[in-house]
Amino acid sequence: MILTTAILAGGLATRLHPVTEDIPKSLVEIAGRPFVEYQVELLRRNGLTKLVFCVGYLGDKLEEFLGDGRRFGANIRYSYDGPFLLGTGGALCKALPLLGDNFFVLYGDSYLECDYTAVEKAFLTTGSLGLMTVMQNEGKWDQSNVTFQNNKIVRYDKQSPSQDMRYIDYGLGILKATALASYPLNVNFDLETIYKNLVLQCQLAAFEVTQRFYEIGSLQGIQELEKHLLRLRRERGKKDELY
Repeated sequence: MILTTAILAGGLATRLHPVTEDIPKSLVEIAGRPFVEYQVELLRRNGLTKLVFCVGYLGDKLEEFLGDGRRFGANIRYSYDGPFLLGTGGALCKALPLLGDNFFVLYGDSYLECDYTAVEKAFLTTGSLGLMTVMQNEGKWDQSNVTFQNNKIVRYDKQSPSQDMRYIDYGLGILKATALASYPLNVNFDLETIYKNLVLQCQLAAFEVTQRFYEIGSLQGIQELEKHLLRLRRERGKKDELY
């Protein structure tokens, strides 16, 4: 079973201004192509072709570019925040009718070269309401925000991380729709709130990955991903193929 994937792409991307004053972050150019092309292609290669983009800021431009996804080998639908931004958690709640009973969730600025099938299988064996992928980070790629011990998430906090946190939220999760049942519609809140509540309920499973993550939330992140993609392109010798 391959789940639908919710892609959280509704933020203002203020850290990338002035580049993102006229386009959403997903359309920022990386190595000659809009980032979202690489992201959709990566997901398609891993069998994830049913995609729901949760959009807000300049979301119409993203839909205009991607359309229904057929030219990228995917089936793409859209869930719009509406008159005000809903945050990552609020956007997921609004998109629930499009997502099914269980669904992947990742951020619209993430490029994650992990084993999606293994993540899905791990989730289905846990019986938990949610699963978070984690990576031993040691503060290297970004601020560590997870205490992960004995294959369990003990604590997760992006806003107030502690020194004992050596792992990081990798950026890919799986949720049951029922995990969001108690949250109100059309209210702004973050995915972090959902994860933290699941930790308190002992309902957030974990899957450890070892591949580093890439993201385009900062200029440094853009440069690192561009170098990575260009290196792959050179190694594989197919200049016009997406990676």
